[in-house]
Amino acid sequence: MAEKKQSSRWLMAIMATLLMVCLGTVYAWSYFLGPIMRAYGWNNAQVSLAFSFAIFFLGVAAAFGGVWLPKIGPRKMAAAGSVLFGLGYALAGLALSVKSLPLLYLGYGLVGGTGIGLSYMTPVATIAKWFPDKKGLATGMVIMGFGFGALAMSKILAPSLLSWTGGDLVSVFLWLALLFFVVTFGSSLCLDNPPADWAPGGAAKKAEAKKAAPPPLSPAEAFKLAKADIFSARFFFLWIMFFCNITAGIAVVGFQSPLLQDLWRKADPSLSAEVLAGFGATLIAVTSLFNGLGRFVWGAVSDRAGRMRTFRLILGSELLVFLALVLSGDPWVFAVLTCWILLCYGGGFGTMPATVLELFGQAKMTVVYGAILTAWAAGGVVGPQITAFLKDKMPDRASSLSFVVGACFVAVGFIASLFVKTKTEFARL
Repeated sequence: MAEKKQSSRWLMAIMATLLMVCLGTVYAWSYFLGPIMRAYGWNNAQVSLAFSFAIFFLGVAAAFGGVWLPKIGPRKMAAAGSVLFGLGYALAGLALSVKSLPLLYLGYGLVGGTGIGLSYMTPVATIAKWFPDKKGLATGMVIMGFGFGALAMSKILAPSLLSWTGGDLVSVFLWLALLFFVVTFGSSLCLDNPPADWAPGGAAKKAEAKKAAPPPLSPAEAFKLAKADIFSARFFFLWIMFFCNITAGIAVVGFQSPLLQDLWRKADPSLSAEVLAGFGATLIAVTSLFNGLGRFVWGAVSDRAGRMRTFRLILGSELLVFLALVLSGDPWVFAVLTCWILLCYGGGFGTMPATVLELFGQAKMTVVYGAILTAWAAGGVVGPQITAFLKDKMPDRASSLSFVVGACFVAVGFIASLFVKTKTEFARL
């Protein structure tokens, strides 16, 4: 029986990672930005708002999910999120067929984003319970899957479907809806909480784990337990720090393909639209690797260097990178430095769960972490919309100005990090 549970938990980790890869395809929205604008005559702000809405409702849904997850369980929550995620793509396809921006915002943004948020909360919290002996490895693998989603979309799914359908965006979104529903719903059914006495290593450890396991809390009880922490100064500065890192990074994530293409047009006007699109897709794919690796690498660094020192290293290095981007208009420099930004962007997500756990404790983990993810919701609106505004109103200076904005945000985030002290730094707010 023990061997069976050992193997089943690894299968669950693999299925959770597959679920996260599907959800992470939201980061490849910039791949569709140009084709949708050309096909429907919409501008950057209009098309990018669908992505902003998706991230906003992702964060809001994750916050609610953190409160409700202990009550309804991982399988039901992930399954509900999967249904909404697939439905979001289907509604997006319908929106494109009738040329309706509001329906695109409703489908891809509200419905799809809510589905991502509900599903995102579930795998990490569930897999951590199954791997008390390998928590960093297992949760790092799962979170890394989300970062790799853009790679799967930009280099495999989207190009294949566009080629197969002859560039029909409506058909592409409908096929993606079907594919994602099947894969995510199937993966969701594999998720479940371990038994109360689950602990690898024998009967003694199982008895100890069962004795230490807290009783399940209702949503109201869970929120009441964490309420004081959510409204504390420490949480406020942690939220600001996370918000600034996300806002700066997601402004690049949402527009990395068009920004790179703009730089290449200036460097070599002879390049065709197809070649430029290929450059953009390749950048999305490469940076998604760094986004995924950052979630694992920076999390491991924080185990040794400390959580807040790691965040300060992330934000400080990003500040230097954004300033370097302001001074350089070379597309190759942009590509290389964007990889570092995505490494740090992913690192924030990889480090935050352990930071919340260390600062607020296991009993409040899901509620406080869910509340922290509202920073993702806010950053998902602010970052892309600033860049979209600059590209629509000041296209010739959009790249350099967006980097100045990014530098300002990470500078504020770095300052906020100085006000947060972990227990290992022997201080409290």
